[in-house]
Amino acid sequence: MPPPVMGWAHRDGGVSVNIPNVPEYQATTAQACGLFPFVTSSKPPAVGTPIGRDLLSGEVVCLDPLAWLRAGLVTNPGCFVLGQPGTGKSTLVKRMVTGAIAFGTQAIILGDTKPDYTNLIRYLGGQVVTIGRGMDRINPLDAGPLGASLLHLSADEREQLRWEVRSRRISLMMALCTLVREDRITNAEEVVLGAAIDLLDERLGPQTPPTVVDVLRVVEEGPDDLRRMARAEGGDRYDERVDDLVFTLRLLCTGSLAGVFDGPTTNPIDLSAPGISVDISRVGAAGDKLLTAAMLCTWSYGFGMVDAATLLAEQGVIRPRSYIGVMDELWRALRGAPGLVEYADSLTRLNRSKGMASVMVTHSLSDLEALANEEDRAKARGFVDRSAITILAGLPPRELARVNQITPLTEPERDLVSSWSSPDSWQPGTLHPGRGRYLIKTGAERLGIPVQMTLTGDEFELYDTDQAIRKR
Repeated sequence: MPPPVMGWAHRDGGVSVNIPNVPEYQATTAQACGLFPFVTSSKPPAVGTPIGRDLLSGEVVCLDPLAWLRAGLVTNPGCFVLGQPGTGKSTLVKRMVTGAIAFGTQAIILGDTKPDYTNLIRYLGGQVVTIGRGMDRINPLDAGPLGASLLHLSADEREQLRWEVRSRRISLMMALCTLVREDRITNAEEVVLGAAIDLLDERLGPQTPPTVVDVLRVVEEGPDDLRRMARAEGGDRYDERVDDLVFTLRLLCTGSLAGVFDGPTTNPIDLSAPGISVDISRVGAAGDKLLTAAMLCTWSYGFGMVDAATLLAEQGVIRPRSYIGVMDELWRALRGAPGLVEYADSLTRLNRSKGMASVMVTHSLSDLEALANEEDRAKARGFVDRSAITILAGLPPRELARVNQITPLTEPERDLVSSWSSPDSWQPGTLHPGRGRYLIKTGAERLGIPVQMTLTGDEFELYDTDQAIRKR
């Protein structure tokens, strides 16, 4: 029963006829919280995969770059993760991958170097491709699903896609040659390389991708078309023009990269798999050069797969999907040779239009600052600048000063993240203060969200990256 208009008729009841003149005070939240201790910021986002609790409010924090983009919380689905080794960067990314797959997003691990993600992807029913000598191979000139999609297109669309495939093949071959040579190839060599790939396309047809061995054979043969393109139709001038290129291609086939990239692809990527992990940990023992080459080929093949799936979805051949691509140990690929940053930049720049979130992981910005020239360093900093979401695990003050130049941090935020960078005790078994703690930043104006992540159930084993150490 609602009360009467004038209030209940009992002692101290009824309505007041006078409104007292109450004094009004103003204060900052830092001062007022002593009188009213429930001052807090807005609630953390509840869109996406639950990753932990806000260290200040205890509220559940959710994170998914694509879900945040759809909800209007960020302007692009790029995510950059920074943190010292052992602070749990890969653990956080694995939680994001698990949640993304549960929501129907296809996860693509573009070069698992340790491997950190292989067991998780296999557990979730995905496909694992293991690259190495005597194992699976990736043909750098294999367009994969992108080439196969030609059958479903009109004549004009096929011609447009052929040019796209050609561009990708030449770009990757140039990147691999740059890596082997440790310097950029010349303009004349680029022209010859492109002409050799075009000639092989005519000979083999669109459904049979050429290999690096095929390219080497054609360049050594020197047919008239190549000699014309090289402007060396007579005498020994052609041999002089292509001599360095021939040795570079031979190194790809017979040098330290032999047995990995010099044959057809043996385990094509499955477009229908819930997740895909390309395990390149086996090639790491052969040195950084082979590992960098594996990462470059994996990136090209993976992004080509996304392009193909997007194209087939537009034609109604397959259902549309969203993707999350993980590029862990980013620094190892970028430092291989001058100019490789430009190749990685061209691959990742248009992810938003493809419905793909990219997650880049590295230890610190100093990894990027160690690149060979200022042009590469500037483009590498652009990876962080273009990422709408920056996640900071434990980092020392000097590293936070570099981060602050790209992603502005408040003084309390810098103090908090630096407090996670090292334990305050030498006692064995002491828990590292930064383990499982992250600061999520989304722009200069928003305050960061400090998160504590906890594992449950099978995650303790699936996300553990230190099993090999503890077993010894």
